[in-house]
Amino acid sequence: MSDIKVSAQEVHKSFGDTHVLKGIDLEVRRGEVSCLLGPSGSGKSTFLRCINHLESIDSGRIEVDGTLIGYREHGERLHELKPAEAAAQRENIGMVFQRFNLFPHMTALENITCAPVFVKRAQRSEARQRAIELLERVGLADKADAYPRELSGGQQQRVAIARALAMTPDLMLFDEPTSALDPELVGEVLDVMKSLAESGMTMIVVTHEMGFAREVADTVTFMDGGVVVEHGTPEEVLVRPQHGRTKAFLSKVL
Repeated sequence: MSDIKVSAQEVHKSFGDTHVLKGIDLEVRRGEVSCLLGPSGSGKSTFLRCINHLESIDSGRIEVDGTLIGYREHGERLHELKPAEAAAQRENIGMVFQRFNLFPHMTALENITCAPVFVKRAQRSEARQRAIELLERVGLADKADAYPRELSGGQQQRVAIARALAMTPDLMLFDEPTSALDPELVGEVLDVMKSLAESGMTMIVVTHEMGFAREVADTVTFMDGGVVVEHGTPEEVLVRPQHGRTKAFLSKVL
Protein backbone atom coordinates (compact mmCIF):
# COMPACT_ATOMS: atom_id res chain seq x y z
CA MET A 1 0.00 0.00 0.00
CA SER A 2 1.26 3.48 -0.86
CA ASP A 3 2.28 5.68 2.05
CA ILE A 4 0.44 8.60 0.41
CA LYS A 5 -2.73 9.22 2.41
CA VAL A 6 -4.06 12.31 0.59
CA SER A 7 -3.23 13.35 -2.94
CA ALA A 8 -4.52 16.54 -4.58
CA GLN A 9 -3.76 17.13 -8.23
CA GLU A 10 -4.46 20.39 -10.10
CA VAL A 11 -7.48 21.22 -7.94
CA HIS A 12 -9.49 24.21 -9.09
CA LYS A 13 -12.52 25.73 -7.39
CA SER A 14 -14.50 28.88 -8.13
CA PHE A 15 -17.44 30.56 -6.43
CA GLY A 16 -19.14 32.49 -9.20
CA ASP A 17 -16.50 34.71 -10.79
CA THR A 18 -14.09 34.26 -7.87
CA HIS A 19 -11.38 31.71 -8.65
CA VAL A 20 -10.49 30.48 -5.14
CA LEU A 21 -8.26 27.46 -5.86
CA LYS A 22 -5.98 27.73 -8.88
CA GLY A 23 -4.41 24.33 -9.38
CA ILE A 24 -3.52 22.98 -5.94
CA ASP A 25 -1.05 20.07 -5.86
CA LEU A 26 -0.36 18.52 -2.47
CA GLU A 27 0.50 15.13 -0.99
CA VAL A 28 0.15 14.13 2.66
CA ARG A 29 1.73 10.92 3.86
CA ARG A 30 0.23 8.41 6.25
CA GLY A 31 0.75 9.46 9.88
CA GLU A 32 1.87 12.95 8.87
CA VAL A 33 0.77 16.25 10.40
CA SER A 34 0.43 18.79 7.60
CA CYS A 35 -0.25 22.45 8.46
CA LEU A 36 -1.74 24.88 5.94
CA LEU A 37 -0.81 28.52 6.53
CA GLY A 38 -1.66 31.71 4.71
CA PRO A 39 -3.61 34.96 4.88
CA SER A 40 -7.39 35.07 5.02
CA GLY A 41 -8.86 34.42 1.59
CA SER A 42 -5.92 32.33 0.39
CA GLY A 43 -8.10 29.23 -0.14
CA LYS A 44 -6.95 27.12 2.83
CA SER A 45 -10.37 26.38 4.32
CA THR A 46 -11.96 25.87 0.91
CA PHE A 47 -9.27 23.34 0.03
CA LEU A 48 -9.78 21.53 3.34
CA ARG A 49 -13.53 21.29 2.68
CA CYS A 50 -12.83 19.89 -0.79
CA ILE A 51 -10.85 17.00 0.72
CA ASN A 52 -14.00 15.49 2.21
CA HIS A 53 -16.27 16.86 -0.51
CA LEU A 54 -18.12 19.36 1.63
CA GLU A 55 -17.28 21.52 -1.38
CA SER A 56 -17.23 20.14 -4.92
CA ILE A 57 -14.25 20.90 -7.15
CA ASP A 58 -14.39 22.26 -10.67
CA SER A 59 -11.44 20.31 -12.04
CA GLY A 60 -8.53 18.19 -10.90
CA ARG A 61 -8.82 15.29 -8.47
CA ILE A 62 -8.46 14.49 -4.79
CA GLU A 63 -7.74 10.97 -3.60
CA VAL A 64 -7.68 9.53 -0.08
CA ASP A 65 -6.02 6.12 0.22
CA GLY A 66 -6.04 5.97 -3.57
CA THR A 67 -9.81 6.41 -3.78
CA LEU A 68 -11.21 9.32 -5.76
CA ILE A 69 -13.21 11.57 -3.41
CA GLY A 70 -16.60 12.92 -4.40
CA TYR A 71 -16.58 11.58 -7.95
CA ARG A 72 -16.76 8.46 -10.04
CA GLU A 73 -14.58 8.15 -13.11
CA HIS A 74 -16.07 7.05 -16.43
CA GLY A 75 -13.50 7.05 -19.19
CA GLU A 76 -11.90 10.46 -18.93
CA ARG A 77 -14.91 12.15 -17.33
CA LEU A 78 -15.70 12.58 -13.65
CA HIS A 79 -19.29 12.31 -12.41
CA GLU A 80 -20.18 13.64 -8.97
CA LEU A 81 -21.32 11.03 -6.46
CA LYS A 82 -24.80 11.13 -5.01
CA PRO A 83 -24.97 12.77 -1.55
CA ALA A 84 -25.35 9.42 0.24
CA GLU A 85 -22.31 8.00 -1.56
CA ALA A 86 -20.23 11.08 -0.70
CA ALA A 87 -21.38 10.84 2.92
CA ALA A 88 -20.24 7.21 3.05
CA GLN A 89 -16.76 8.27 1.90
CA ARG A 90 -16.77 10.95 4.57
CA GLU A 91 -17.30 8.46 7.42
CA ASN A 92 -13.58 7.80 7.77
CA ILE A 93 -12.60 11.48 7.59
CA GLY A 94 -13.10 13.43 10.81
CA MET A 95 -13.46 17.20 10.69
CA VAL A 96 -13.28 19.86 13.38
CA PHE A 97 -14.52 23.34 12.50
CA GLN A 98 -13.84 26.86 13.78
CA ARG A 99 -17.23 26.85 15.43
CA PHE A 100 -17.95 23.85 17.58
CA ASN A 101 -21.35 22.98 16.04
CA LEU A 102 -22.43 20.90 19.03
CA PHE A 103 -26.11 20.08 19.37
CA PRO A 104 -27.23 22.47 22.14
CA HIS A 105 -30.01 20.19 23.39
CA MET A 106 -27.65 17.22 23.90
CA THR A 107 -25.13 16.58 26.64
CA ALA A 108 -21.44 16.14 25.79
CA LEU A 109 -21.90 12.37 25.97
CA GLU A 110 -24.95 12.44 23.71
CA ASN A 111 -23.18 14.67 21.17
CA ILE A 112 -20.41 12.09 20.90
CA THR A 113 -22.61 8.99 20.69
CA CYS A 114 -25.06 10.42 18.15
CA ALA A 115 -23.18 9.72 14.90
CA PRO A 116 -21.88 6.23 15.73
CA VAL A 117 -25.42 5.13 16.68
CA PHE A 118 -27.34 6.73 13.80
CA VAL A 119 -24.72 6.64 11.03
CA LYS A 120 -22.67 3.53 11.78
CA ARG A 121 -25.50 1.70 13.55
CA ALA A 122 -23.30 1.02 16.56
CA GLN A 123 -24.86 -0.49 19.67
CA ARG A 124 -25.83 2.34 22.00
CA SER A 125 -24.01 0.74 24.94
CA GLU A 126 -20.80 0.37 22.92
CA ALA A 127 -21.06 3.95 21.60
CA ARG A 128 -21.58 5.21 25.16
CA GLN A 129 -18.52 3.36 26.45
CA ARG A 130 -16.44 4.69 23.57
CA ALA A 131 -17.71 8.22 24.26
CA ILE A 132 -16.74 7.96 27.93
CA GLU A 133 -13.23 6.83 26.91
CA LEU A 134 -12.94 9.72 24.43
CA LEU A 135 -14.08 12.28 27.00
CA GLU A 136 -11.36 10.97 29.28
CA ARG A 137 -8.85 11.20 26.45
CA VAL A 138 -9.63 14.90 25.88
CA GLY A 139 -9.61 15.63 29.62
CA LEU A 140 -13.36 16.00 30.12
CA ALA A 141 -14.35 12.80 31.93
CA ASP A 142 -16.26 14.89 34.49
CA LYS A 143 -18.30 16.74 31.85
CA ALA A 144 -20.24 13.84 30.30
CA ASP A 145 -23.61 15.17 31.45
CA ALA A 146 -22.89 18.84 30.77
CA TYR A 147 -24.69 20.71 27.99
CA PRO A 148 -22.72 22.93 25.57
CA ARG A 149 -23.95 26.11 27.30
CA GLU A 150 -22.33 24.85 30.50
CA LEU A 151 -18.91 24.40 28.86
CA SER A 152 -16.21 26.91 27.98
CA GLY A 153 -15.26 27.37 24.35
CA GLY A 154 -12.14 25.25 24.83
CA GLN A 155 -14.18 22.49 26.43
CA GLN A 156 -16.75 22.60 23.62
CA GLN A 157 -13.99 22.30 21.03
CA ARG A 158 -12.52 19.31 22.88
CA VAL A 159 -15.96 17.67 22.84
CA ALA A 160 -16.10 18.39 19.10
CA ILE A 161 -12.75 16.62 18.65
CA ALA A 162 -14.01 13.66 20.68
CA ARG A 163 -17.16 13.59 18.55
CA ALA A 164 -15.07 13.40 15.37
CA LEU A 165 -12.92 10.63 16.86
CA ALA A 166 -16.00 8.62 17.79
CA MET A 167 -16.40 7.70 14.13
CA THR A 168 -12.91 6.10 14.27
CA PRO A 169 -11.53 8.16 11.37
CA ASP A 170 -8.08 7.53 9.94
CA LEU A 171 -7.75 11.12 8.71
CA MET A 172 -8.54 14.27 10.70
CA LEU A 173 -9.11 17.70 9.18
CA PHE A 174 -8.95 20.79 11.42
CA ASP A 175 -10.21 24.13 10.10
CA GLU A 176 -8.68 26.80 12.34
CA PRO A 177 -9.89 24.95 15.45
CA THR A 178 -8.65 27.61 17.89
CA SER A 179 -9.60 30.79 16.04
CA ALA A 180 -12.93 31.20 17.89
CA LEU A 181 -11.37 30.68 21.33
CA ASP A 182 -10.23 33.17 23.92
CA PRO A 183 -6.40 33.15 24.03
CA GLU A 184 -6.23 31.43 27.42
CA LEU A 185 -8.27 28.49 26.10
CA VAL A 186 -6.18 27.82 22.99
CA GLY A 187 -3.56 25.71 24.77
CA GLU A 188 -5.97 23.06 26.04
CA VAL A 189 -7.20 22.35 22.50
CA LEU A 190 -3.70 22.32 21.02
CA ASP A 191 -2.61 19.86 23.72
CA VAL A 192 -5.33 17.43 22.61
CA MET A 193 -4.23 17.85 18.99
CA LYS A 194 -0.59 17.23 19.92
CA SER A 195 -1.60 14.04 21.70
CA LEU A 196 -3.55 12.96 18.63
CA ALA A 197 -0.52 13.63 16.43
CA GLU A 198 1.69 11.56 18.76
CA SER A 199 -0.73 8.64 18.37
CA GLY A 200 0.03 8.56 14.62
CA MET A 201 -3.17 10.10 13.28
CA THR A 202 -2.86 11.69 9.84
CA MET A 203 -3.86 15.33 10.29
CA ILE A 204 -4.29 18.32 7.98
CA VAL A 205 -4.57 21.51 10.00
CA VAL A 206 -5.48 24.98 8.79
CA THR A 207 -4.06 27.21 11.51
CA HIS A 208 -2.55 30.54 12.46
CA GLU A 209 -0.83 28.96 15.47
CA MET A 210 2.78 29.20 14.37
CA GLY A 211 4.08 27.56 17.54
CA PHE A 212 1.96 24.47 16.86
CA ALA A 213 3.10 24.34 13.23
CA ARG A 214 6.74 24.66 14.26
CA GLU A 215 6.52 22.05 17.03
CA VAL A 216 4.11 19.43 15.70
CA ALA A 217 3.92 19.64 11.89
CA ASP A 218 5.89 17.32 9.63
CA THR A 219 5.18 19.56 6.65
CA VAL A 220 4.03 23.15 6.27
CA THR A 221 2.31 24.55 3.19
CA PHE A 222 2.02 28.30 2.67
CA MET A 223 -0.87 29.27 0.41
CA ASP A 224 -1.72 32.64 -1.03
CA GLY A 225 -4.10 33.69 -3.78
CA GLY A 226 -5.34 30.14 -4.30
CA VAL A 227 -1.95 28.60 -5.04
CA VAL A 228 0.74 26.77 -3.08
CA VAL A 229 3.55 29.30 -2.72
CA GLU A 230 5.91 27.22 -0.60
CA HIS A 231 5.95 23.71 0.86
CA GLY A 232 8.45 21.90 3.04
CA THR A 233 9.43 21.10 6.61
CA PRO A 234 8.69 23.65 9.35
CA GLU A 235 12.40 24.50 9.32
CA GLU A 236 12.36 25.14 5.58
CA VAL A 237 9.15 27.17 5.43
CA LEU A 238 9.06 28.96 8.79
CA VAL A 239 12.76 29.49 9.50
CA ARG A 240 14.32 29.66 6.03
CA PRO A 241 11.51 30.64 3.62
CA GLN A 242 12.59 31.17 0.03
CA HIS A 243 9.64 33.10 -1.40
CA GLY A 244 9.19 36.81 -0.77
CA ARG A 245 5.46 36.39 -0.16
CA THR A 246 6.12 33.80 2.57
CA LYS A 247 8.72 36.06 4.18
CA ALA A 248 6.31 39.01 4.18
CA PHE A 249 3.53 36.95 5.76
CA LEU A 250 5.78 35.49 8.46
CA SER A 251 7.21 38.91 9.32
CA LYS A 252 3.69 39.98 10.32
CA VAL A 253 2.61 36.90 12.27
CA LEU A 254 5.77 35.76 14.05
